[in-house]
Amino acid sequence: MPQSQLTDENLDLGEAVPTAAPDFVFADSIYPLAAPASIQAEGIGALRTHLIAQHLQDGRRSLAICGASAGVGTTFVATNLATAFALAGIRTLLVDANLRSPQVESLIVPPTKPQGLSQYLRDDTLSLYTCIQENVIPNLSVLYAGDAVSNPQELLASRRFIEAMEDCIRDYEIVLVDTPPGNESADARRIAVAVRYALIVGRRNVSFVGDLRTFASELQSDRAKVIGTFLNDF
Repeated sequence: MPQSQLTDENLDLGEAVPTAAPDFVFADSIYPLAAPASIQAEGIGALRTHLIAQHLQDGRRSLAICGASAGVGTTFVATNLATAFALAGIRTLLVDANLRSPQVESLIVPPTKPQGLSQYLRDDTLSLYTCIQENVIPNLSVLYAGDAVSNPQELLASRRFIEAMEDCIRDYEIVLVDTPPGNESADARRIAVAVRYALIVGRRNVSFVGDLRTFASELQSDRAKVIGTFLNDF
């Protein structure tokens, strides 16, 4: 399985950094905005460069960000990568599909609690696009998870979720989906199947190679295409 690591070999992240919409607050750990010259931003830029060359240019428009276990940084990677894509002028949608313990809201803080994915999946009268927060910064939109729910597996296995992902993939240049830990439920596997492609995040001194291989095999057996792994050092 190919592996990407945080390195200095990447496109320059010195592009003009836009100011976030006044009501949205970005955490300091969103490095392409908070510290664009940092090694963390450089590493995210390297991953962005690789994905543009090896994923987007092949016509692929979606990616589930998955981890075999908790604590590896899938939300960190998803939010930073989505911001980096947006800064490169790529129309990006970040989706928090962790319906058990949503995390994106803690890194990209909305002004008020928005309706999110869980509300959309439970309410047939809601439009998907009323739940998406458009232009959080230029080219970046966010679909928050919404309220945590007691039946996430059923909602994520529904035709409504699959169709929502298909609509998003059609309408955005890249859709990045944050997922819950793979060893805690089957949610990440269901999401990856709907999204079609998966990037597995590991963390130095936290992840075990055997666990990553087992998780990759599970995703592939479900017919999600694993495009590689990313070793998160931060």
